[in-house]
Amino acid sequence: MPTALHELLRSLRVWAPEVTRLPPLDPAAAPADPVTLFEEWFAEVVAAGQPEPHTMTLATADEEGRPDARIVMLHGADADGWTFASHSVSRKGRQLAGRPYAALCFYWPVLGRQVRVRGPVAVAPPDAARADLHARSTGALAAALTGRQSAPLDSVEELRRASEAAWDRARDEPDAEAPTWTLYRLRPEEVEFFQGEQTRRHVRLVYRRTTEGSWSTGLLWP
Repeated sequence: MPTALHELLRSLRVWAPEVTRLPPLDPAAAPADPVTLFEEWFAEVVAAGQPEPHTMTLATADEEGRPDARIVMLHGADADGWTFASHSVSRKGRQLAGRPYAALCFYWPVLGRQVRVRGPVAVAPPDAARADLHARSTGALAAALTGRQSAPLDSVEELRRASEAAWDRARDEPDAEAPTWTLYRLRPEEVEFFQGEQTRRHVRLVYRRTTEGSWSTGLLWP
């Protein structure tokens, strides 16, 4: 017997034409490196009105190889890699310390696009982490100063007190240090660009890093 959830799922549409446009992707016209195409796509989805395009799924694995995933914020993408931040003592920080390899996934339904990135992860120098943190908002600094990410929490009231103290300090000390705040750089070995197509002939263009450090491209079946 179908449940209410199943009925609701069957009622939903993907890429409804009133909210989604599916531009073509010509692999022959793609740039030679994935960062350039990522920058182009990112600018296009921002212009198209995609909410929170800088959020992404970060997938890691624990010591036993069991996968984990969560949504984090992109801090940058350039020749050094895709950058994000977290506390080194958080669950993802501990997992990256034990298994420094990760995958990222962006989903931008306004244009029917996904970008998938995977590769080894390195810790950026501490001065880069400090500069990144202090370039962000007071709220971001307060969250970093609250700390204890992924640790057990006894009550919502405990969180409120710690957060209020962190907000006060962030306002009074905009250059305050958050010792465990860490900037991570994922250096991609593979980057896939997925462009949806109305008749389900989706285009999947994949870049793979060669042993010489350049990029090769290919296509994948959808």
